Amino acid sequence: MNADKRLEPEAFLDLVPQRQKGHLKLYIGAAAGVGKTYKMLEEAHELRDRGVDVVLGLIETHNRYETAARIGDLEIIPRRKIEYRGVTLEEMDLDAILARKPEVVIVDELAHTNVPGARHAKRYQDVEEIIASGINAISALNIQHIESLNPLMKRVTGIDIRETVPDSLLARAEQIVDIDVSVEALRERLREGKIYPPAQVEQALKNFFKPSNLGSLRELALREVARSLERQRHDQESLKREGGRRTNVIDRIMVGVSSNAADTGQLLRKASRIAGQLNAEWFAVHVETPSESIRNIGTSDFVKLLDNINLASSLGAETVWLKSDNVVKAMIDFARDKGVSKIIVGRTHQPRWRRLLKGDVPARLLADARDVDVEVVATEEREEPR
Repeated sequence: MNADKRLEPEAFLDLVPQRQKGHLKLYIGAAAGVGKTYKMLEEAHELRDRGVDVVLGLIETHNRYETAARIGDLEIIPRRKIEYRGVTLEEMDLDAILARKPEVVIVDELAHTNVPGARHAKRYQDVEEIIASGINAISALNIQHIESLNPLMKRVTGIDIRETVPDSLLARAEQIVDIDVSVEALRERLREGKIYPPAQVEQALKNFFKPSNLGSLRELALREVARSLERQRHDQESLKREGGRRTNVIDRIMVGVSSNAADTGQLLRKASRIAGQLNAEWFAVHVETPSESIRNIGTSDFVKLLDNINLASSLGAETVWLKSDNVVKAMIDFARDKGVSKIIVGRTHQPRWRRLLKGDVPARLLADARDVDVEVVATEEREEPR
C-alpha cells in the first residue's frame, strides 16, 4: 500500500457532503506511540487549510512534545468537568460538540471508558452519537481494542484487554488507515521516553513492547486494514455492477448461543471474524428449550446469556431467540428459512454422561444439516472430568 496516498485527506473530504449521517475515519496502530494522534492532527490542519470546518473534540498528547506542538492554532472544544467521588475529572464535552456542529471533529482514543456521570459509558458511543447527528468524525485506536480480537490479544500479549470497540462500528467506517512503524523504531521511541515515563520503560520493553508481541500486533493491524480495503472494494464493485443499487447479501452464517456455555464469547468473536472475511450477514441464535426456560435456569446463567446476546449484537450479528423442544431441528429450520450457508458451533465441553442424556448438539447438527455447512470451532475451555 502507498502510505502517502492513504494519509491524504482528500478521499475523506470527498465523503463530507454526500449523506445526512456523518462519516467515520479510523486510524489503527499496533501499539501506543506509533503516531496515530500526530497523523490525525496533521490531517486536521490539511482539512482546515482546504476550508473545512474542523475542531478537536478531544486529543490526548500524553505529554509528548511533538504531539502537543502539532495542535498549533486548531480550534479545541474545552473538556467537560465531572465531579466523581469528590474529585473533579475531565471528559470530552459531547453536548458542546453537537451544539458547535462542525463538519469534522477529531476524537482520540476511541476505546476509552468515560467517567461515571457522562452520558455514555464509552467514548465510541459518543462518536456514534456524533455521526448520527450528521458530523463527520476521525478517531484512533490500537489493534488490541477490537472486540472480536479479544481472545487472540490475550494469547499474544498475556494481557486481558478490558476496553474494546465493537466490530460493528469498524464496519461502518468509510476509511481505516494503518499507522505502521517498524518494531525496532517503536522500541527506540520507547527508550527515548517518547511513549511512557522513564520509570516504566524497562518493564514495557520486557513485556508488552517485546519484539515478538509487536511483530504479531503489527501484522494484525495490517490485516485489519487489508480486510477493510477488500470490503470497500467489494462494495464498490457491487454498486458499479448494479448501477448504484446494493445487492442482497449472498453469504449468511449462523452461530448458536447456549445458556450454559462459558466459552460462548470466544465462539461469537470467531464467528464475527469469519463473517467479516466472507463479507457475510450473520445471526446469533439462542434456542430456549422447556428445561432451559427463563424460569428454570439459574440467575448467573441467565445473566451470562444476556451478556452474550449483547456481545453478539455489538459484534454486528442479528440476534434471534427461538423456543423449541428440539434445539437441532429449530436451528436447521431457521438456517433453511434464512438461506444460511454455514452454521458455526463450539465443541461441547459437557461430561460424557450429560451428552448421552441430552444429546451432543454439534454431532447432531453434523449428521442432520446435510444441505448446510456446519463448522465446529475450538475454544480454550477444557472439558470437565468424566
